[in-house]
Amino acid sequence: MEKDKVVVALGRSAFGNTLPEQKKKVSLAAKAIADLVAENYEVIITHSNGPQVGMIQTALTEFSRIDPEFTAAPMSVCSAMSQGYIGYDLQNAIRTELLNRGIFKPVSTIITQVKVDPFDPAFDAPTKVIGRFMTKNEAEIEEHKGNYVVYEESNAGKGYRRIIASPYPIDIYEIDAVKALVDAGQIVIAAGGGGIPVLEQGTVLKGASAIIEKDYTAAKLADMLNASTLLFLTSAQKLSIEDESGAKKELGLLSSSDAAELVDKGYFNKTTTLPKVQSALNFVQAGEGRRAVITSLENAKDGMHERTGTIIC
Repeated sequence: MEKDKVVVALGRSAFGNTLPEQKKKVSLAAKAIADLVAENYEVIITHSNGPQVGMIQTALTEFSRIDPEFTAAPMSVCSAMSQGYIGYDLQNAIRTELLNRGIFKPVSTIITQVKVDPFDPAFDAPTKVIGRFMTKNEAEIEEHKGNYVVYEESNAGKGYRRIIASPYPIDIYEIDAVKALVDAGQIVIAAGGGGIPVLEQGTVLKGASAIIEKDYTAAKLADMLNASTLLFLTSAQKLSIEDESGAKKELGLLSSSDAAELVDKGYFNKTTTLPKVQSALNFVQAGEGRRAVITSLENAKDGMHERTGTIIC
């Protein structure tokens, strides 16, 4: 009998902001994953890579300034590094948690490339902020290179920062490898950070200066694997909106038509909640008998049993 496939999308709250924080937090994520494995689900994991990819990009850029013999790493390389780094911590934490429960199940991380369209409008309207704050002079140099910059003020500081495109995922090149490992009984970590965005040029895959929205890639991965559930694990137990009176309303079970109506009416934050809901709809509406669950890491098991969380079906 074929097991139900669950694609688990871990948000940035599962990793923290520093190396020690990540080491500690992945153990909590591992417990949630192990709970699903213990219930006999086939589990495939994808994850955020913010702020890790920004840390890597900033570090390598600064290194190139200190030693001009070394060039700054392109975003595609930084994305690959973040997949390896997060996958390393996550797969070891999951392995340990499973063995402590008497379960032997291999865990593998796949460096995953995702096809994007070179003519995607996102390349003309970048939205993803990346890297450290720059001076006006440094920002002008970046613009001279053809890069986009924006002025930003926040609690972290103020100045100019680079912004890059967030194109839509079209295809996942390593999907056959993911399927083979899942069929072999392994837990697979794939398409971290939305995957490495690449442009297809003949037989060559060229890294794009972009960051793909991780939620859209999670839905693409779940669809290509024909998963039954797409489980978003974030910081909130349920999604919430403000109704016409300004009162906060938590969202539980929603039909896809009800969720689509809330999207059309603009109830969701464009940079945080909206991509999750749109991704959930993309996944659910692309096949029969599918559902998307959005809940917190601590409530993953209860969310799968629909005892909590926002469920779209």
